[in-house]
Amino acid sequence: MDKVTHKGACHCGAVTILVKTPRDIEILRCSCSICSMSGHLHLIVDEADFELLSGENNLTEYRFNTKTARHLFCKTCGVKPFYKPRSHPDGWSVNLNVLDQTSFQNIIIKDFDGANWEQNINQIR
Repeated sequence: MDKVTHKGACHCGAVTILVKTPRDIEILRCSCSICSMSGHLHLIVDEADFELLSGENNLTEYRFNTKTARHLFCKTCGVKPFYKPRSHPDGWSVNLNVLDQTSFQNIIIKDFDGANWEQNINQIR
């Protein structure tokens, strides 16, 4: 399966990223408290398929509950372009909303009951 490089950035452009994925992707729309409030649409990518190009010093971190997931936000505009998820510690969850979507062919969005994370996590591992 061939992978395509997709560019992304936070709203102000201070944090920029590159991710490699197939042209056809599956996204998770999570119902947990932070994803619901921030509008994060999860594109899970392996560590090797993610590159932070700029803005590392412009990121601030927030952890809650188990303090495992590292939620990263741009200090300037407040957008969460990506984070280190508890469910995939060897990868990244990239917010589909920050990516240039013209290089995708098909995007399938699946709902995930993250409000009941512990009971449902095995559905996405």
